[in-house]
Amino acid sequence: MTSNIPTALHLKSLDIPSIHKFGIGFDSIFNDLNRLAAVAGKDNYPPYNVVKHDDDNYVIELAVAGFSKDSISIEVDQNQLKIASKVKEDADDELEYLHRGISARHFERSFTLADHVYVKDAKMTDGILKVILERQLPEELKPRTIDISSDK
Repeated sequence: MTSNIPTALHLKSLDIPSIHKFGIGFDSIFNDLNRLAAVAGKDNYPPYNVVKHDDDNYVIELAVAGFSKDSISIEVDQNQLKIASKVKEDADDELEYLHRGISARHFERSFTLADHVYVKDAKMTDGILKVILERQLPEELKPRTIDISSDK
């Protein structure tokens, strides 16, 4: 079946810079899209989950088997959460591995946190690092009911 739409009008790729000129005031959204597009082709190590418990509580779970809690750093800078490994390469030099299936290579994962989302805690159990996040919306930003007065 052939299409009546000219080939030039088919969307082949998302051209963010072209769209950007029409999105005045949406700079952060386009910056995030550009950043996500750049990261999309990168390594997927270590695997992770993002779990939503409710509207204000989230957990990021990273599979970090083979790492100790001292070999992982967690840093928050503005709205960027960065989780990285500090691998000591020389520790395994005297061992001869016949098969090495548990990876212990360096990694760095970054997550962009929404406004008012804070790292509440971090725990490591059974090879899973859990970073507990909580959204703490200030009172002035929460919805409120306005009473209607009447003239007498």
